[in-house]
Amino acid sequence: MIWCVEDDESIREIEVYSLQSTGMDAKGFEDGRQFFEALKTDIPDLVILDIMLPEISGVDILRKMKADPAYRDIPVIMATAKGEEYDKVQSLDLGADDYLVKPFGMMEMIARVKAVLRRSAPRKKNTILSSNGITLDIPKRVVMVDGRRIDLTYKEFELLRLFLSHPGFCFSREQLFSDVWGMEMIGESRTLDVHIRTLRQKLGQKGALIKTVRNVGYRMEAE
Repeated sequence: MIWCVEDDESIREIEVYSLQSTGMDAKGFEDGRQFFEALKTDIPDLVILDIMLPEISGVDILRKMKADPAYRDIPVIMATAKGEEYDKVQSLDLGADDYLVKPFGMMEMIARVKAVLRRSAPRKKNTILSSNGITLDIPKRVVMVDGRRIDLTYKEFELLRLFLSHPGFCFSREQLFSDVWGMEMIGESRTLDVHIRTLRQKLGQKGALIKTVRNVGYRMEAE
């Protein structure tokens, strides 16, 4: 199901009609309130999100989605006004998967929707992560270390999920804080360091796989 959030009724209707004409299920919403109300009972495969919306902007909707673990993995294509370079950059920085510049053609919209769905499909299927004897089952929220189950807090689990998803990749402190806490890191916050320390302790000997990269952040050794 593709959801189109657009306050202009004529544009919204043609978006929904064009998607349905290619065999996709599609539904339209005129504002953020309707959109978030629908999210309580259903999860779309992708959202086409207009930036200029009444009451709450598309950028703020995107920010709220990426801060919520229940919605952060939903692919989003932003619809931006022509020439609004800042809106495009800000949307991509917040986690949007692509953008369309108004006025855009329906064939372009459909092509971008299909491309984003292709890119996001493998990520959605990869629900069990495993490396160096650590296995993380995302739907069940279960972590096993050398066959032994360990209990993690929500933030510890999300940190480990990021590390296992990108073995060997060095995350900056700002990236980790943004991805896990859903906000910008303010000053020299020790919250991240405390969570890394407790995560290492709970992983036992495997905790040594999480390396501190001086003046940058943290990474987990690849197999």
